[in-house]
Amino acid sequence: MNIACLTIVFHLHGCSSLKDKRQRLAGLRDRFGKQTQVAVCESADADSLSRAQWSFVATAGTKTVIQKIFSDIETFVTTNVDAEVVDIRRQWLS
Repeated sequence: MNIACLTIVFHLHGCSSLKDKRQRLAGLRDRFGKQTQVAVCESADADSLSRAQWSFVATAGTKTVIQKIFSDIETFVTTNVDAEVVDIRRQWLS
């Protein structure tokens, strides 16, 4: 079993409320939280209006499957999320 964590840090320009922040980032949980191989959460900066950190933990029989999942997430984030991506980190947990 392979386990890895993808962490993405966002900067949200012009965000005026926590409701606005959550609306901008809601697509992440809606799209990837339903996948059986992926757990999704806002992992830091929950009370900040201008920053957000989201983590995605994936499990699979091969590293190739996890790499594909993470590539799909990164592509979605860079093309569909109304926020600037500040940092993206991948970490293998096993």
